[in-house]
Amino acid sequence: QVQLVESGGGLVQDGGSLRLSCAASGRTFSNYVMGWFRQAPGKEREFVAAIKWSGTSTYYADSVKGRFTISRENAKNTVFLQMNSLKPEDTAVYYCAARQGTVYYVLAKRYDFWGQGTQVTVSS
Repeated sequence: QVQLVESGGGLVQDGGSLRLSCAASGRTFSNYVMGWFRQAPGKEREFVAAIKWSGTSTYYADSVKGRFTISRENAKNTVFLQMNSLKPEDTAVYYCAARQGTVYYVLAKRYDFWGQGTQVTVSS
């Protein structure tokens, strides 16, 4: 059974940084795409960034490009989201997600497995 566990959320001031982690277990993820999504109160879940377990390609939403960096550590089956220059509008619950395959999708429904989420709050 696939399990995704996020950690690293918290409260930070405008302009600050946080690093989120997603520990994945339950199968071999070499043929998976790992994504980060976020959901603010009253809004739909939106794509943030994605990475493949193999290779170097990444994909970002325009709203976070240049501020957020997604990376992975294969030996630990862990994906990270480094968030810099945080803004109040980045406040949301952040979710880790996984889907089998090598194509990037921004639609949440394309992802098969989800973590429980971690709260990120950016104060102004």
